[in-house]
Amino acid sequence: MMFNVDAFEKLDRVIHEKGRLAIMSLLAANDSLSFKELKEHLRMTDGNLSVHMRTLEEAGYVAVAKSFVNRKPRTDYSLTPPGKDAFQGYIRILEEIVRQSQPAAEPQRSPARDPVVLARKIVPAK
Repeated sequence: MMFNVDAFEKLDRVIHEKGRLAIMSLLAANDSLSFKELKEHLRMTDGNLSVHMRTLEEAGYVAVAKSFVNRKPRTDYSLTPPGKDAFQGYIRILEEIVRQSQPAAEPQRSPARDPVVLARKIVPAK
């Protein structure tokens, strides 16, 4: 099978960056996460996480909800429907790339013609 390099061109560049891919993965697995939770899971600095979140928000992939909990500000993030669709599309493209990179399956040999099986059949049982 020929390798189709076009699949790489289809990868969403917003999601493809390592930090944003990690954020999208976490948010895809959870209804929502706070800034603090994301920061702890990803081990990012406030500034780094903020920049990535802004990029995802501007792309329309992430929704932001600000509230107060015990008089402290809390920012929660969740994937938007377009964000979920974009992430699922990204995963499908990665799966396509992985499939293309696998070696072609060898044709199945019959056990009777397999030299390893034949060698076992020749050895007398003790």
